[in-house]
Amino acid sequence: MDFRKATISDLSEMQELYIATIQSVCKNDYNTEQIEAWIYGVNNKERWIDVIETQFVLLAVIEDKIVGYGTLKDANYIDFFYVHKDFQRKGIADKILAELELEAKKQHSKIITSDISITARPYFEKKGFVVKTEQKNIRLGVELINYKMEKEL
Repeated sequence: MDFRKATISDLSEMQELYIATIQSVCKNDYNTEQIEAWIYGVNNKERWIDVIETQFVLLAVIEDKIVGYGTLKDANYIDFFYVHKDFQRKGIADKILAELELEAKKQHSKIITSDISITARPYFEKKGFVVKTEQKNIRLGVELINYKMEKEL
């Protein structure tokens, strides 16, 4: 597995991974209506381009295929963090998270935060993140629960 920074040419593959992963991995924690509301964000192309242009976007790549990615916004906020549905539980998330934490430390951050799904919460808790608050987000009239979590670096 190699790491590299994302470019605009990676956008469609990143979006496909995002949709497929949410639809597959999160289906036990979110219903169909919630998943559809969640993945609707893929249509905001300007937001995705902004992420690639302004955030630290790290891709995990195996044989020219993106198998996961994580983004760091403002040196201390994990904005996107997804591992391909077919590459779960292979240590990819651990390696991406370690690299994001290293980048945050390089930028002198003392705390790293994120808004974490119900599905990902146990993983992040194992990695030392603590829940600060439960959040109820409304997207397209649908309630989505996630957690504001943080970890001291």
